[in-house]
Amino acid sequence: MKTSAVTHTAWTEADTPLGRLLIARNAQGLSGLWFEDQKYHPGTIDAPRDDADPLLRETVAAMTAYFAGRDEASTPPSLPPMAPAGTAFQQAVWRALLDIPSGLTVTYGELAARLGRPEAVRAVAAAVGRNPVSVLIPCHRVLGADGSLTGYAGGLHRKEALLTIEGGLPATLRPSPSGPPARRHDNNTPGVSA
Repeated sequence: MKTSAVTHTAWTEADTPLGRLLIARNAQGLSGLWFEDQKYHPGTIDAPRDDADPLLRETVAAMTAYFAGRDEASTPPSLPPMAPAGTAFQQAVWRALLDIPSGLTVTYGELAARLGRPEAVRAVAAAVGRNPVSVLIPCHRVLGADGSLTGYAGGLHRKEALLTIEGGLPATLRPSPSGPPARRHDNNTPGVSA
């Protein structure tokens, strides 16, 4: 099934410690939030820039608070109405991502099992990668089967940084004074079981 063309009605930008974000909306809600060099970035949006749009301003404020760590869970204080365009399957995956609490992670396999599709790990991973609302729909909270940081359209350095902000970076992935971090998840790291 093909995704219908996305019609954005307004957009703005926000600077963050991880790079500039392009933030877009449609008539129903937030339709996109992309880092400037992110895979699947839409490029130029055929809609007016509107820095005064209430939904876009709310999103910029939420992202500013998130990156400043001004909220106890290190997650945006409230989610704006979201309306990303995607197939029914992608929409289901993106809704499931919203159920992963800040500071916790799941594997692609666990996410597929939660959706009742344990055999569809690759399709779930593809849908996670096509998430058009980065950070707010927390695709960065999904890890590889062995707990490794894999497959983040915004770049693995951003995935690692976002998990660090949220306190969900597995201990074995944290930099240590003795050398570079390992790339495996340990069994003592909090996670969300399927």
